[in-house]
Amino acid sequence: MKKWMILLFVTSLCLPQSYAQDSPQWGLPEGVKARLGKGRAFEIQYSPDGTRLAVASSIGIWLYDTATLLEMSLLTRNSGRVFTLAFSPDGNTIAGGGDDGKVHLWNTGTGHYLRTLIGHTKLVFSVAFSPDGSTVASGGWDNTVRLWDADTGKTLQTLTGHTAEVRSVVFSPDGGMLVSGSQDTTIRMWDVDTGALFQQVSGNNGGVNTVTYSPDGSTIASGSYDAKIRLWDADTGNHLRTLTGHFRELVSVAFSPNGGTVAAGGWDASIRLWDAETGAYLRTLRGDMIEVRNAAFSPDGSTIAGVCRDDTIHLWDVDTGKCVKILTSHMAGFESVAFSSDGRMVAAGGLDGTVRLWAAETGIHLRTLTGHRDWVQSVVFNPDGGTLASVGMEGRVRLWAAETGVHLRTLTELAGLVDCVVFSPDGRTLASASWDRTISLWDVDTGRLVRTLTGHTSEVLSVAFSPDGGTVVSGSGDGTIGLWNVTKGKQIGMLTGHTDRIGSVAFSPNGWTIVSASDDRTIGLWDVDSEKRVKTLIGHTSEVNSVAFSPDGGTIASGSWDDTVRLWDADTGKHRRTLNGHTMGVSNVAFSADGFTLASVSRDGTVLLWELSTQPN
Repeated sequence: MKKWMILLFVTSLCLPQSYAQDSPQWGLPEGVKARLGKGRAFEIQYSPDGTRLAVASSIGIWLYDTATLLEMSLLTRNSGRVFTLAFSPDGNTIAGGGDDGKVHLWNTGTGHYLRTLIGHTKLVFSVAFSPDGSTVASGGWDNTVRLWDADTGKTLQTLTGHTAEVRSVVFSPDGGMLVSGSQDTTIRMWDVDTGALFQQVSGNNGGVNTVTYSPDGSTIASGSYDAKIRLWDADTGNHLRTLTGHFRELVSVAFSPNGGTVAAGGWDASIRLWDAETGAYLRTLRGDMIEVRNAAFSPDGSTIAGVCRDDTIHLWDVDTGKCVKILTSHMAGFESVAFSSDGRMVAAGGLDGTVRLWAAETGIHLRTLTGHRDWVQSVVFNPDGGTLASVGMEGRVRLWAAETGVHLRTLTELAGLVDCVVFSPDGRTLASASWDRTISLWDVDTGRLVRTLTGHTSEVLSVAFSPDGGTVVSGSGDGTIGLWNVTKGKQIGMLTGHTDRIGSVAFSPNGWTIVSASDDRTIGLWDVDSEKRVKTLIGHTSEVNSVAFSPDGGTIASGSWDDTVRLWDADTGKHRRTLNGHTMGVSNVAFSADGFTLASVSRDGTVLLWELSTQPN
């Protein structure tokens, strides 16, 4: 039986090297050797005593020391992404909820897992502890609010009445009431002991994303899709005032610890502060960021921490409004991956518009290449490993010196958005697949457009050269696979049979077979000479995004939106193994030149290197 190990490589936080050597060993799933990086970030909270900062991420909950900003531990159950978290009042327990529909509890001191609260039928958006720590509340996609005994995990109440997902729950400071905000535009106030609906508050012009109590319990603040914060009297439900200034959806609202200030973060890339008593605007907190997912005051009120949609964490000084620190460890998802020909480097293109390179053996981050204005759809090394090509969603193909990261040139004559680039076997030609329905062939040395191949009736999503460089294969949104003579620039074949978009194509090492991945959830194997489909590989439960042959041609690897990587016998089409480790869809897969390592990337913000003890034949 083959032994499988997994190496996880992602961008690491710009912190002392001592961190980078330790945290990859924390909270690893079975069979995982190391983890470098932390996945995507969704929510942030301070511990009650202010000594720890917790971040809910795509791979678990990270705990940071607020004095040093070094990682303390990773809390994980390997059960999917954690979207929301809450500390118990004494700070000894943390609750996390996510896309597995469960609420998990951990001891924050030891990191030990305590228990699972099961009841929601879909993902959990919000969790909260009662002021005495005895009860946990949660709101979910299933339109319900649930109350649990924190010590036993027993369900106490299931509160129904909302007609859309419940995005936020919060206890009153005295613990007697629970408030919930929903996408049905209402706020509901519940008696905690009886579960009875005390009051329903209407008046939000759009779904309610967040609700919170003022520290004295007199006021409820809500933030909604209409970009407004509304303050309500907690006893009567009467509307007190509306705070305006944001111009896009609000996803986070918080009172300062003394109740004097209201902070709100939204999709307009800012956090705004108001005087809670008068409603007067105070200031706007900005930084090098995009949409704010979540914001939280430190217990002393001096700092606001915010998680942004680009997965950076910003820390602001409340008095000055200055951004004092940016943590860049939690990265946006990855869309593409490639090995250098000598296997020494791994490159990945990200949704944040960067290309990142690591040493494949050690996992050390080598450099980050910037310049694209949108996510990087494709990365590829030339055959000698000296040049790296990348293409961004904005339609620019950039060439880089792989060893130094120096930008060599940009191909600027592109007519449409480019989805994929690939070098010819001799490294002299670059092919690009474009959304304008064409394939472009470029001279690598000069950057000159050599010829354009036309014939597809929809966007071209993938392209590959035959081993001899004489033929190009392409996959299109029209569900067809095109074959093209490179020298003449003529179409020589069109393969049909898929019923949906084809996002990835590849030639076998001997050039006799083509493999294709489709949104119809199947993988096709095609004989090049006869242009017939010889096998259909079925097993993925969602769209298949990427396929690759091993260097010896014996194995096919595939990555899918079903979060898995699958390995198949290329001769028989038999499924060999499913590799589980990503918590979001797998965008791209690639074999190393020696066939001993497979790389996979995901929008969960991780690159996984699966190390095979023997070649996968």
